[in-house]
Amino acid sequence: MRIRNSCLVAIALTGLTAFAGDAAGQVLSPAEIADPALRDLQQNHLEELHAIAAALAGHKFPYRFYFSRKLDLSEPLQERNDQRSIQFDRFQGQLVLKITGNYFAAYSAGRMTNQERARQTYRDVMLPILQAAAPALAKAGVPDAFALEISHHVIRKVMGVETETPENVVLILPKASAQRLVEARDEGARDAAVLQGAAYLNGVPISFWPREGNASAASQVSTAPAIPAALAVPAALAAPPRSAVALEQESPALQASAVPPGSSNTPTKLDAEYRDTVAGMLKELDSQAHFVSYAPPSFIAFRRGQYLQIPIATTLAPSDSGSQYKLAALAFDRHVAHLIRPILAYFKDSADFTGIDFSTTVRLAGASAAGESGEAVEFIFPLSALRSYEQYDFTGQQLLDASIVLIDGERVGVDLQAAEAYGTPPK
Repeated sequence: MRIRNSCLVAIALTGLTAFAGDAAGQVLSPAEIADPALRDLQQNHLEELHAIAAALAGHKFPYRFYFSRKLDLSEPLQERNDQRSIQFDRFQGQLVLKITGNYFAAYSAGRMTNQERARQTYRDVMLPILQAAAPALAKAGVPDAFALEISHHVIRKVMGVETETPENVVLILPKASAQRLVEARDEGARDAAVLQGAAYLNGVPISFWPREGNASAASQVSTAPAIPAALAVPAALAAPPRSAVALEQESPALQASAVPPGSSNTPTKLDAEYRDTVAGMLKELDSQAHFVSYAPPSFIAFRRGQYLQIPIATTLAPSDSGSQYKLAALAFDRHVAHLIRPILAYFKDSADFTGIDFSTTVRLAGASAAGESGEAVEFIFPLSALRSYEQYDFTGQQLLDASIVLIDGERVGVDLQAAEAYGTPPK
C-alpha cells in the first residue's frame, strides 16, 4: 500500500540497514544535557541506553531509518545532521526516554488513510524501538514513559502535481504498558498495551486501530490508567499535543468557538460557499500574504470544528536565525499578524466556521537554495479570538494564548518577548 519516488526506491535497494557507524553514537552525551539531574540520569544509565542503540543497530527496517535530533530532513541533510537522539527528558512532572528519528518510507495518501500510515510507521519503527528499549530499562526505576516521535513521508497530488511531504507520528507510552507490550504473546494483547498510551499524527490525536475493527483492544483501553499529562517530543519539549479533552479544558476560547457537533457544515460545503470569496482574497492579497500557489486555501476539520487553512510562505532575514520558537514568534509578528485584519475583512459577517489556520513554512532568505526545508508553523486561531484581536481587545500574545501553535506538527507555547529576545522557549 505504499509507493515511493525513484530516488527513495534507489536508496531502499542499496541496503536496508538502519545505521552507519558506532551504535553508541545515537545516544546523547551526558555532557550536552544542561539539567544536572537529567545529566546524572543519562550518565548513570548510559550502559542501558547504549544497549538500546546497539539492539536497534542490528535491526533491519523496511526502509532507511535514522535517529535524529531534527525531524523532516531530506536524506542528504540527515546524513550530515546530528543523529544522537536517545536521551532522558522531563515534562510536566513526567520523566520520559525520548527517541526521535526520520524514517524514509513514503506512503500514498490516495491508498492509505491517516490512520493506516501512522499504524504502519508504528509497526515498522516504533514497535522495534519499544521492543529494544523496554527490556533494557525493565529493572531501572526510570522512565515514567517512552516518548517516540518518528517522521515519515506522504505522497499526494496537489492540483495534479505529485508532492512528497513529511508527516510526524508521536507515541507516548507509559513504561508499564511498554513492558506489557513486549511480554505479550499475541498481537491482540500487544495492540491493547499500545492503546493505553497516546498517539498523535501531526499533533492531532489519533488511534492506530479503529475501535470497531479492534473491539477487544478498545475495551481494554477504556479501563487503562490515563497518562497524567500527555507528552510531546519536540526538540526542547516546549509544549505537548494533548488529548482533545485536555485541549478543550485549557483552551476555553477554542471550546466556545467550536461549531456544534450537530452542525451541517462540512469542509466541502464551506469550500463551495466561500469559493468566490477565497478567489477574491487570493487575487487581491497575494503580494502581501505570499500564498502557496500549489496549495490553495481550503476548509479542514479540526477538533469538532471547521477551520479555513491558508498556506503561506514566510521569509525572514538571515540575521533572524535562531531557535524554532524565535522563528515562529518572528513569523507571527512580521507576517501573520499583518494578514489578520485584511483577511478578516473578507469574512466580516461569517459565523459558520470555527476559525482560521495560517499554515506557513518559515525560511531564512537564501536558505532554500541551500536545501533547507524550513520550519513548518501553524497558527490555529478561533474566530472569536481573531475578532477580539481585530477590534484591538486582544494583544498578539493574548491571541496566541487563546489559540494553538504547532511547530513541525507539535504543539508549543510561544512567548513573543522571550522568544524574540533570547531565541528559546519560555520556562
